[in-house]
Amino acid sequence: MSVVNLQVLKEEAIQLLIQIINTPSISRQENKVSLLIEDYLHQYGFHVKRKFNNIWTENNNYSKKKDIQTILLNSHHDTVKPGKNWITDPFTAIKKKDKLIGLGSNDAGASLVSLISTFIYLSSLSKLSYRLVLSITAEEEISGDLGVRSILPELGYIDLGIVGEPTQMQVAIAEKGLIVLDCIAEGKTGHSARNTGINAIYIATKDIEYLRSFSFERKSKLLGFTTLNVTQIQGGIQHNVIPDICSFVIDIRTNELYKNEELIYMMKKKIFSKMIPRSSHLNSSFINPMHPIVLKAKLIGRKTYGSPTLSDQSIMPFSTIKMGVGDSVRSHTPNEFVLISEIMEGIDIYICLLKDFHF
Repeated sequence: MSVVNLQVLKEEAIQLLIQIINTPSISRQENKVSLLIEDYLHQYGFHVKRKFNNIWTENNNYSKKKDIQTILLNSHHDTVKPGKNWITDPFTAIKKKDKLIGLGSNDAGASLVSLISTFIYLSSLSKLSYRLVLSITAEEEISGDLGVRSILPELGYIDLGIVGEPTQMQVAIAEKGLIVLDCIAEGKTGHSARNTGINAIYIATKDIEYLRSFSFERKSKLLGFTTLNVTQIQGGIQHNVIPDICSFVIDIRTNELYKNEELIYMMKKKIFSKMIPRSSHLNSSFINPMHPIVLKAKLIGRKTYGSPTLSDQSIMPFSTIKMGVGDSVRSHTPNEFVLISEIMEGIDIYICLLKDFHF
């Protein structure tokens, strides 16, 4: 492959993103968009592998020595369901001057197409000092089993991952993890007129009130404190029956100073309600600030920070950074958008970061 014209790649990136927006890809319904992206990669001669709705490929312009190191470029093509407050059709891309509006444009379509363009360009150079793998994966928005986690064993050994999520092309060197706990308060039914039974709602609300004022002691320099919120509650079957069951959900955002198992054990001792962990594998992420990729990012003017939002970093058992096009405050909002100029600049920054990179 001869060196690809970068301006052509940038223009194709915008057209590809328009096609992606126009192809609904809500989590677990990503098949059509994955085929669309696969077809685009085929046009440049890449051999694309597939498992479920995940696709991946790799470059050939690297030394085949045994100790070659590998960088993974990863982003996701699934989206959340659109809310009700969209003014335009969320599944129809609308271009207004520098703005491109549509579901998934910012999260994470802009990062996705920018990483694809970067991968194609770097793969067309004479030689890279590392193996480069591109994966476009599913079910990120629901932390699903059939997303990136399902293909990690098939990618080979990965030394470094770059996860494309909207960060304004700054570098998240740490990211909070997530624990979701399903809690059930158990009482005993009775007739409300007779005031008999044991009210499960009262048991649950006592626990919730305790959790409202609970705080974790260990503070991370990058991620701050681990935080806890009760985000759902359900109880009662009708107005005249004392409820015997009340369920609620605890959402915990963890820093790197706690292990998930430690926090689950701690919370079980704090409340009366039964507690069942829904997810405990979504760990906080942290990369050494002296890692060569972090130093290179700083050298080219990128800022580093700790991110409160979750991504596929949480299930990657190797060093990662999160860095991508767009702004996370636009994610999951009505009339989500990205700027075309952000994509153009993002491609340049990715290439600048990786073109002459050495571990």
